[in-house]
Amino acid sequence: MNELSPEQLAFDQAANGLLPAIVQDAKTRTVLMQGYMNREALDVTLQKGLVTFFSRSKQRLWTKGESSGNVLQLVSVHPDCDQDSLLILANPAGPTCHTGDDTCWGEDNRGDFLDHLERTIQHRRDNPSEQSYTSKLLARGINKVAQKVGEEAVELVIEAKDDNRDLFLGEAADLMYHYIVLLAAKGYTLEDVREVLRGRHK
Repeated sequence: MNELSPEQLAFDQAANGLLPAIVQDAKTRTVLMQGYMNREALDVTLQKGLVTFFSRSKQRLWTKGESSGNVLQLVSVHPDCDQDSLLILANPAGPTCHTGDDTCWGEDNRGDFLDHLERTIQHRRDNPSEQSYTSKLLARGINKVAQKVGEEAVELVIEAKDDNRDLFLGEAADLMYHYIVLLAAKGYTLEDVREVLRGRHK
């Protein structure tokens, strides 16, 4: 992505000094909404860390979520190749659309299924339920969680020696699930692992 240099952005050439700004969830990569920014809105966004637009209807700066509380926590800003539109990566604090939908296109902001699964596991960790296998496993401590990962890994290796697709994939799914539980128990995320892999890929 292009590095942000506000001085090089084409505000002067844009209609009414406004650049379109597309907001994307930094974790799920789901497109959440589009707004418009002038230079002041961009400056406020960078200073406060909350995505702020220029409202064409109200003719003033408008911080997303200033009424609902569903703010967009800024992660990064990237201009396009012509410096006349912006891609905003942010973490939403709730539904983004004023209708209550996750996005302004009515899409669920679940992203990749593994990321959705990870958020569910983290929720079970932070909000334990007696009916939840995940909560019960986490309550037994890190040693038990790590042991389950080892057991599932061995079972996957055993199934890899045969040609039963369903059994192999079932064990692969079991290992993946318990691996994500282990990450959650240690306080890490799949994104932390992705960062390590990206670093090795250079």
